[in-house]
Amino acid sequence: MSEFINNVSQKRQEKLKEIILSLHNGTSLEEAKKAFREHFENVTTNEITQMEQSLIKDGMAVGEVQKLCDVHAAVFEGSISDIHSLSDHESIIGHPVRVFKQENERIMKLIEEEIEPYTTQTGKSADLMLRVGYDRLKDIHHHYARKEYLFFPKLEKVGITAPPKVMWGVDDEIRNEIKKILEALGSIDQDENKTREMIQLNIAKIKDMVFKEDNILMPMLLEHMTFFDWVLVDSSSDEIGYFLEKTKESWKPQDQDEENDTQTSKDLKEGEVPFDAGSLSFEQVNQMLNTLPFDMTFVDHEGYVKYFTQGKERIFDRPKTIIDRHVSMCHPPQSVHVVEEIVESFRSGRKDNEDFWIKLKDMFVYIRYFAVRSKQGDYLGTLEITQNIKPIRELEGEKRLISENE
Repeated sequence: MSEFINNVSQKRQEKLKEIILSLHNGTSLEEAKKAFREHFENVTTNEITQMEQSLIKDGMAVGEVQKLCDVHAAVFEGSISDIHSLSDHESIIGHPVRVFKQENERIMKLIEEEIEPYTTQTGKSADLMLRVGYDRLKDIHHHYARKEYLFFPKLEKVGITAPPKVMWGVDDEIRNEIKKILEALGSIDQDENKTREMIQLNIAKIKDMVFKEDNILMPMLLEHMTFFDWVLVDSSSDEIGYFLEKTKESWKPQDQDEENDTQTSKDLKEGEVPFDAGSLSFEQVNQMLNTLPFDMTFVDHEGYVKYFTQGKERIFDRPKTIIDRHVSMCHPPQSVHVVEEIVESFRSGRKDNEDFWIKLKDMFVYIRYFAVRSKQGDYLGTLEITQNIKPIRELEGEKRLISENE
């Protein structure tokens, strides 16, 4: 029985690929839709995902899949069978699915009420209204960034890589088009017809993306995201931001902290140290700190040197014999009072940082001190960071290309 099901599934995949490949080879959208209706009553998000993954695996460039991504969605529109699975999560106040769906509704409302009515008009007044609308629409970056940085990592972990790549590429196209449209609307010598054409293409692309997010991406996420995954998305969303306004609804599962601790403990590999974001082995932490392009020294709350990095380029001598030595004994007598004053200002809470810069030999040395505090605000110690910033001060222009091997 399972063999029969697998054969049916494989044949469906082959037919889907055949229809989509015909589009890439020049078949019209209407002909592709007709062929789809002849062979399928509906299609699942998983089948769409497998189809895109297979096209890329067979050698089709991501950019080529991306180019006809909107056309693919148009072929399947109204035939995706697992759209209904969103309903339960949409009803949970503050849940990331509900928040994302509401943002798409706001995006559509902005386009329909603040942009489209002025696309058929010309003149300074229409341009001004379009500029205001697009100045608000550019905030769509936060909506896309949450998708790209909070949703896509989970899909990639379960082997779904093609749809995120294609979707991210289209997101970038939309963002770049919005930037160009704003530049055109702000130019005194713009070509109004060309600008309106750019706007029409841009809002069509955004609408297609709304459809794909609601009807393809979300069902795909709900199939693979665990409760803990949604907790991570929820806890990280504020940092990235939202479209136009932060959600007023809060999603606070009662067992969130307990689930978080359980998941962290379960995912932690032997020998790894857990951090606020991720975990690393001792070797990874040690070598990562020693790779930093600056020196770091940590003095604990009692004033004793507990740690310093071992980078390749040292600015000041720090032999290992200073470990557990009081910081007042590590500086010349004439400068001890400065160090003690800094530490005391940190300990009392009067300051959180202090900076100095000096010329030393052929270097321009930037010395920074930071108070290290617990999450409750208690003073844990002082971090000193020392860096030769002369090469940074001498930078000019831009560098956007990878250096040749030396």
